[in-house]
This record gives sequence, C-alpha cells and structure tokens, in this order.
Amino acid sequence: MKKIYSVLLLLFFTAGIAQIPNGYYTSASGTGYTLKTQLYNIIKGHTDNGYSGLYTIYQTSDRDYYFENDATILDMYSENPTGTDPYNYSAGTTQRCGSYSTEGDCYNREHIIPQSTFGSAAPMVSDAHFITPTDGKVNGQRSNYPHGTVASPTWTSLNGGKLGASTTAGYSGTVFEPINEFKGDIARMYFYFATRYENTVSGYSYAMFNGTSNQVFSTAFLNLLITWHNQDPVSVREIDRNNAIYASQNNRNPYIDHPEYVQSIWNPTADSQAPSTPTSLVASATTSNSVSLSWNASSDNIGVTGYNVYMNSVLKTTVTGTTTTITGLTASTAYTFSVKAKDTAGNISGASNTVNVTTSATGGGATATDLLFSEYIEGSSNNKALEISNATGAAISLSIYRIKKQTNGAGAWSTGLALTGTLNNGSKFTIVNSSMASSCYPISSANLSTSATEMTFNGNDAVGLFKNGVLIDIIGTFNGGTANFAADETIRRKATVTSPTTTFNKTTQWDSYTSDTCNNLGSRMVEKTPKTSVTLDINDIALYPNPSNGNFSINNSNKIYSIEIYSIIGQKIFSEENSTKSEITLPNSAKGTYLVRVTIDSNSVIKKLIIN
Repeated sequence: MKKIYSVLLLLFFTAGIAQIPNGYYTSASGTGYTLKTQLYNIIKGHTDNGYSGLYTIYQTSDRDYYFENDATILDMYSENPTGTDPYNYSAGTTQRCGSYSTEGDCYNREHIIPQSTFGSAAPMVSDAHFITPTDGKVNGQRSNYPHGTVASPTWTSLNGGKLGASTTAGYSGTVFEPINEFKGDIARMYFYFATRYENTVSGYSYAMFNGTSNQVFSTAFLNLLITWHNQDPVSVREIDRNNAIYASQNNRNPYIDHPEYVQSIWNPTADSQAPSTPTSLVASATTSNSVSLSWNASSDNIGVTGYNVYMNSVLKTTVTGTTTTITGLTASTAYTFSVKAKDTAGNISGASNTVNVTTSATGGGATATDLLFSEYIEGSSNNKALEISNATGAAISLSIYRIKKQTNGAGAWSTGLALTGTLNNGSKFTIVNSSMASSCYPISSANLSTSATEMTFNGNDAVGLFKNGVLIDIIGTFNGGTANFAADETIRRKATVTSPTTTFNKTTQWDSYTSDTCNNLGSRMVEKTPKTSVTLDINDIALYPNPSNGNFSINNSNKIYSIEIYSIIGQKIFSEENSTKSEITLPNSAKGTYLVRVTIDSNSVIKKLIIN
C-alpha cells in the first residue's frame, strides 16, 4: 500500500542507504559448509549498537509501508496481511510499558532464537537481523519454544499465530507457528544466526540445534526451515529491512540477498537442476514512475516457484507469475531490468535478456497519491452522497480515515464519521444518507448508509477527508461562510486531479451536473490489471504516439474491437463498440494519465495512455 507518504519516504529512505555493496560477496565462492564459513567471514565483526539501540533501528527497519501502509511498527506476530490489523503500535512509543496481560498493550523485542540460548552475550543479544519488534503478550506466549508446525493449538494470537504440540517429525514438544506470510522471513533469520555465530553456535543448547557448527540444526527442523524458506520467498519488506539494518550494523543477511545460498549450503545433493532461463522479457506502459514487465515462463524438472526481478542488477521483487509492475521510479531516469526463475529447491536460472527503460518526464503520474473524494451529490431532500476513490495502485485500510463536516461555513469540524474495511485499488467507497431516495441511488448498493451529521450537508457545508486526524482532501471552503459552493448539484472530480488537496477550486478540479444526477455513483473503476484471465496478448495491441495530444492510433491487428477510456479515478470519458478505426480522437481531453481497455472477441487488455 504505497501512497504519497510511504512512497516518498521509501524513495528517500532507499536512496540514503546502500543496496548490496559491490564486491560484498566476492569471496563467497564455495558450496556446502565451506560457503557458510566464507559467509561468516564476510558478516562477522558487525557494529553492535547495544540492546537499547534496537528501538532506534526499528524506526527505519520495521515500519509498515507494505500492508496497511500506515508507518506503524510492523510486528510479524500481530500483522494481518489480508485485512485490518487487530491493533497497531506507533514507532517510538509503547515500549516495555506493562505486564503484557493482553495483546495490544505494548511491544518489546523478540529474539527469534531465544535469548536463553546464549544468555546476555554480545553481540548476539542485540543483533537486529534476528531480533524483531513484537507484541509483548505474544512474545510471552511464544516464550523460548522452537518455531514449528501446529495442528491443534492450545492458544492462538489475534493474527493467527499458533502455540501447541509440534507436528514436525522427530519433535513432539511445544512449538510456536507464525502465519504463512512470515515463515520464510523467520527461516532466513535462523540461517543468518547459524552463519553469523558459526564460531559459538555449537555450544548453544536449543531444541532446534544439534550441537554442531556446520549443520547447526537437527534434521527435522532443518527440513522445516528449508520448506518455509522455499514456500515464502524473499519479499520487498525483507530487502528493505536488510538494507536498513546494514546501515546501522554494517553487515547483511546473506540469505535475503542470495536466497539460493540456503540450497547451496544445507541441501547441495538434492535437486540441483536450475530452471530454464526466462525469455522475451519486455517492458511496457512506462510512465514517469512505473513500468510493467512481462516474460515467457520457465520450465523445471520439478517445478518453478517464482521469479526474481532485478533492477540495475539488484533484486527488486519476487513474483509467482510472469508479469509485474515496478513502481516508485524516478522521472526521466534510465533503468535496466532482468529476470531469473527459481524452483522449489532454491535453484536459480540464468538471467533473462536485459531491457533498458527510461521513465518519462514528470507530469503524467500513473497513480493517485492517496485516497480522494471523486464525487459529491447534494440533491433534492436527502439525496446526499459522497464517493471516495482508490487509484493508488494498492489496497488501503480505511481505519485511519474519517469524514468531517463544518456547518454553514463556520465553527469547528465535526467529530467525524469513522470508516472501516479495506478499499482495494481500482475501487470506490460510497457513503449515502440513509434517507436517500432509491430512485436516485439504492442505499443497499452503498458501502455505508448513515444518518450521521456528516451526511446532512446543504451545499455550504465544507466536507473534509481526514487521514490520521490530518485533513488531506476537501469539498468546499473551511470557514467559507454561508455562500453555496455546490447546492442542488452533483460534482465529479476531473481526470486531471490525481492527488487530494486541502484547497477547493471547483472550476479547475470538478465537473458539475444537474440536481439528482446519480448514475455514476459507485461505478467500478478500471483496474490496472484485469482480474479475469486474458488470452489476448498485451503485445498484440499498441497505442501510439504515447504520450499523445489526444489523437492516437491503435494497432488492432485489423480486427473489430471495442474501446473504453477511463480517467485515473475511474470515470468513463469515451467508449466505442464494434470499431475498425485505426485512429481515435479523444474529445476535450485534459492532460493526465488514462486507462484504455481494448476488447477483441471478449478478451481484453488494459493499456495506459498519457496525454500531454
């Protein structure tokens, strides 16, 4: 969930710290335990920032810019990757603050390899690569139990972590099982510990260890960790965390930078056949801050599990399919991309062909920067509605947003109407007055129907969208007096507006319609990637020139096609069916980014079109 706050912060953040330094792994040339020792010599001797220094590191290493995207502390034991978190912690607060009697009290520091294993010895007692911020209650429940798999839990955390008897072959004691989203993260922390402390680990007594400095883990737990590592590939969040810790500790987790090292060290005699090299990597839909990539699938003797996408020779992301969109790029900047396939054993293929991309100049951004009002209805009687659009490129939790109203252009903002749920990218959230006439809009179709004061505006009441208590978008003017700005009319956001604003300008930001115009409310936005399967090859369709001035040609392979063009916030501005035209003229087109859906024989592709 990468909005203006997180995207810009991540851009500044990643620009300020290094990726993998040139030559960092040059001496890591062996296989098996020889390779592990070579890695030990690379990452040993790191900077010890002290136990209290962990909280400082967490300010950059463990913030949520990936799920709710609200900059709270990212806790693997409480994060809900598919919905609203059960609770959140603000960075720098609620540390070591109580008895941890319930979840959500406060967070502390969790040694993934329990501290009881090595005592208070430095530097392992304060090594951020395997010590994470964690809810105090869940940390206490996990205690010093090993990580493993549980069939019948005796206790379950609010995000689904489980405590109970182990189902891992060879161990029947109590274990703690994290949710699937973070199993690979935790496995790679174990492999880091086994490598970084190769010189002392044989003396540690822990249920998962076998008392050696080479294999380190008992066979049962080693197989489990390898499985978790393969099933949950390295994520962008892990890459960013690795970079942040490197900036403070001056050492890296090799198994995030090179996931294939797990296979090379602990399972070298298993499947060693790498997948075939991905072919025909192409770039499309390049904008000022994003590019879409696609390639042909690889094959493998057992099975391909995913693809590593590299930007400027640095691992950028891992995906399971053969397409991805890279965002957060800098305008007017050259980038190179390549792709490698990997299999269930962690074998990595050769690199695909390299594609060179130069982003366009700033001015045609591909996504909105945050949620914004996209429609306002102030009609007859109680026909009043608001619509919020998400064109940011990711799903957003609404829990940190509120709608507030000022009455008759004076006084304070109202307490606010709280929003709930998650608004997916390409979707709209509709709020209607509960007495709205069904002839205008059926209230059963709205996301929220309410008689709250925020939905009783009368054309001179400023309405604001607040995020974390801060105004980000407004309809009307705060303290604007009793003059009407939108009485008895519907207004819709112009296609050129892709960012919320706290200054209302009806002429430049909005289109006006007659009273009780309700036909567009809640209309589904075109998503950047269609949800249905598409057999039409995206490369069969081309729009040119792109950017254009509103006149563009379409390569339709001499087939009859239908075309729909939407603004970035989902308003349909043009459509034509059963066309054979090779040239389209977009009437009254304003500068901005548009989404073009081309349909041939019931199959569709979506392209971005930039109009300058």
